[in-house]
Amino acid sequence: MTRQGAISRSVLSDQVKDRLLQAILDGRYPPGARIVETRVARELGTSQAPVREALRDLEALGVVETTAFRGARVRRPSAAELLEAFVVRSELESLAARLAIPRITETDLETMEGHIADMQRSADAGDAHAEAMADAAFHGLIIERSGNGTLMRVWQTLEPFSRTYITIEAPGTDRRQIADRHLPVLDAFRRRDTDLATTVLRRHFDDAATMLAIHWPDDA
Repeated sequence: MTRQGAISRSVLSDQVKDRLLQAILDGRYPPGARIVETRVARELGTSQAPVREALRDLEALGVVETTAFRGARVRRPSAAELLEAFVVRSELESLAARLAIPRITETDLETMEGHIADMQRSADAGDAHAEAMADAAFHGLIIERSGNGTLMRVWQTLEPFSRTYITIEAPGTDRRQIADRHLPVLDAFRRRDTDLATTVLRRHFDDAATMLAIHWPDDA
């Protein structure tokens, strides 16, 4: 294979990975669903090679598992994995808040408020996937405004776990409560108060962990 051919396939593999990850987080591939290489390749108009590479990357992220004779399936993360991700995200986003607050604009604050409104509407409508997308956008804006590329890359490896928790229906979960817990975070950003922002973000993830421990149906 030529160097150009290898680069082209790598780029294509990344594109396939992004498409598959989006489909998983959108619920088109729910936990336990098989991901058939030939079918994905046909749908995306590519060969199986980049699909196979994309699945390996998704397995490294922990959202896909591959077993002999059964192929690839979407993983359901355990409660322990999600709790570990929340601990790390709490620290990452607290740091991101400190870096982001001096850079945040009024337009950003309006966008954050809009994401919360989207979460609330989605929660009231029982649309877990739309709520998860708005939640990811809210937190993603904080990470992006930090201006720290390394922080962004690390966060992107953890966020799919947390989004899975919001997306999957868990008995007894108060979806509106999940949405409303973002309001204190927005208030801290409006005040440009970094100490308050780090405090409410840590409390935000502590509360999410408590809700997870109560409601997550962990079969592991």
